[in-house]
Amino acid sequence: MSDDLRVGLAGFGLGGRVFHAPLIAATDGLRITAIVTADPSRREQARAACRDAAVVASVDDLWDDIDVLVVATTNDAHVPLATQALDRGLAVVVDKPLALNAAAAEALVARGGKLTVYQNRRWDGDFLTVQAAAASGELGALIRFESRFDRFVRVVRTERWRESAEARFGGGLLLDIGAHLVDQALMVGGPVRRVYAELDARRPGAVVEDDVYLSLEHAGGLRSQLWTSTAAPLHGPRFRLTGLSAGIETHGLDPQWAQLADGVVPGTPGYGAAPPARMADAGGNRELAMQTGAYQDFYAGVVAWLREGAPPPVDPADSLAGLRVLDAARAAAEARAVVAL
Repeated sequence: MSDDLRVGLAGFGLGGRVFHAPLIAATDGLRITAIVTADPSRREQARAACRDAAVVASVDDLWDDIDVLVVATTNDAHVPLATQALDRGLAVVVDKPLALNAAAAEALVARGGKLTVYQNRRWDGDFLTVQAAAASGELGALIRFESRFDRFVRVVRTERWRESAEARFGGGLLLDIGAHLVDQALMVGGPVRRVYAELDARRPGAVVEDDVYLSLEHAGGLRSQLWTSTAAPLHGPRFRLTGLSAGIETHGLDPQWAQLADGVVPGTPGYGAAPPARMADAGGNRELAMQTGAYQDFYAGVVAWLREGAPPPVDPADSLAGLRVLDAARAAAEARAVVAL
């Protein structure tokens, strides 16, 4: 344990409590030594979840006691906290989005230092399965990538920062789920040259976009269509990737979010397991075993990055590229036009 990397976790809301703390605890070589949260109820949750960690109100109380800062705060705090940590020579994991916009992300990346971004949905089991099918060549030339992340949440909760009207927080689905969908599309199709988008606040009382559609034209010829909504009672395929030789389709959301929220951690039987995908080609349809989701691989990659000199688990330049697409999407929606990158 004395050789473990000491981790400070800034933020203990949904992100810190569900998507970071359990995975850090499950990773050999990492140990949470401090958690930052000023909220009294979350301070109690943090003490109960991480009994050996100090729970403090400010990052100023932990700099001397950590090797890695994990930033799981509201989006507006990502760049300021990461900058402070990088200036102190610490390694930094920033939850997506890296910044509120590409200009801020570019300035942060240009500072240098050890920086990576928690784009955990690269390790969704369904995405790993679709990505592997694409890489195998079995689909042939890829022509269309469809990705949907839909939910049906009828009540708007503006007291939560992700649904708040305060622009400084960077709420709304575009920077939330949209950051994942664009990152996955870039991994499948490569750079984007044109963007079209529709961003709407559909539910009564919604003050930020809760219904999002993006159409991307990749430089290599693939077209991606991306949807995310909290106003979707009917759900289409989670992924559909079409090639000239075959196609692959998956249904349902990756189970890791729900499992982690229920206290199911990596290593538990059934963790990350999902029903099979469906493949179709000229010979007909067949089932394809779904790869097991593996969010824990991100933090194993952090250890390899900092201890063994491996590349970071996510190159921050990838997240910067994604934010350029998201910026273009917002501009396209405002102009009701296609925007070139």
